[in-house]
Amino acid sequence: MRQQGVGRRRGRRPLGDPARGGGGGGLGSGGEGDAEPVDTWQKGLLVGIAASYVTLVVLLPFANVFLSAFAKGVGPFVENVLDPDFLHAMKMTLILAAICVPLNTLFGVVAAVKIARNDFFGKSFLISLLDLPFSISPVVVGLMLVLLYGREGLFAPILREYGFTVVFAFPGMVLATLFVTLPFVARELIPLLEGLDPAEEEAARTLGANDLEVFFNVTLPNIKWGLLYGVILTNARAVGEFGAISVISGNIIGQTQTLTLFVESAYKEYNTEGAYAASVLLSTIALLTLVLKGWLERIAARERGEA
Repeated sequence: MRQQGVGRRRGRRPLGDPARGGGGGGLGSGGEGDAEPVDTWQKGLLVGIAASYVTLVVLLPFANVFLSAFAKGVGPFVENVLDPDFLHAMKMTLILAAICVPLNTLFGVVAAVKIARNDFFGKSFLISLLDLPFSISPVVVGLMLVLLYGREGLFAPILREYGFTVVFAFPGMVLATLFVTLPFVARELIPLLEGLDPAEEEAARTLGANDLEVFFNVTLPNIKWGLLYGVILTNARAVGEFGAISVISGNIIGQTQTLTLFVESAYKEYNTEGAYAASVLLSTIALLTLVLKGWLERIAARERGEA
């Protein structure tokens, strides 16, 4: 009888046992079975709020641009895309990207290698300078360039002597785009390079490889996905820049107008169909950028997993 009583006592479930749903479990008691049902509705509410916020702020405006662009059919859209001013703005945008992306890619690679592989006085200050285009308003960037290269600017006498025009001309647009796209490649590569083991590079140098051979055969394969990611972001920023370009270029139709400036001008002139067409093109570039970014991230993660 005593053994049976002990058995019954051992077979009882405690009041707070998850299988009986009893109370008595605090925040740290009861295991995962107690926590899940309690906060399911809170999680659902948070997810719903986040989804509603993203839909209201991002998805609805994004979808509305596409619907408005094709509201009257494909014909008017194609007609606006083939407009000479539209084509010139698109050409200027592509030329700016074709110039600025390679230049800042080269600068970003060199700067990242030197910063990550060397300790020197002012290193932290230099890294802070690289971040300056992230924090300063693009409109202020355009104004700074006007103050430097304008008719009354610091470099005005030199520019007048050689007959070189920067403000309200293509060179000024290049300078503005270079400034706003400066940090993307470098800031992507610096953490990658700092996380790499320098032993492989030292081994290559020991075998007689020079710095270029070490970079292309050892360093570059380890940072290639970060480099491509930085190039994609640089290109997206160059194509979508508005503030600095609008100040330095003067927004002259058919001369210094990019796609972003074309959107503003067309909308102000009540050419909403043209503005929508340009917006669709810019939005498509943004979508392709996101898709390519995600694809590169998956490939990089797969390679890290295989390694």
